[in-house]
Amino acid sequence: MASLNRWTGIGYLGNAPDVQYLPSGDSVTKFSIACRESWKDSNGEKQERTEWINIVCFKKLAEICSEYLKKGSFVYVEGKIQTRSWEDKDGNKKFKTEILINTMKMLDKKKGNGKSDADSEDTDIPF
Repeated sequence: MASLNRWTGIGYLGNAPDVQYLPSGDSVTKFSIACRESWKDSNGEKQERTEWINIVCFKKLAEICSEYLKKGSFVYVEGKIQTRSWEDKDGNKKFKTEILINTMKMLDKKKGNGKSDADSEDTDIPF
């Protein structure tokens, strides 16, 4: 039986993209997005939770993300989940789960002055 490893999300960048270069010359860009959900609890009170998702992309998509995205950008991303493990300097095993994206779409709306909603003071950013 075949399996599927696919993740899609929409959120706001929590930091500016961090671009680095591998010894091969290929670029790697990392950033996190905030995915927020809200609901009403059993008492009718509004509850919210923000999940921070670690995003990684390579090569041309990494270049595009590093050039066009910034903190607060609103994006759609699609890719696969990957968990890395390593040992820290004290010998403790560490894990990090990331989404390796192959698709990114910028969702910021353009305004008449050429600035996106992310540039606006009234943008509802969850951080």
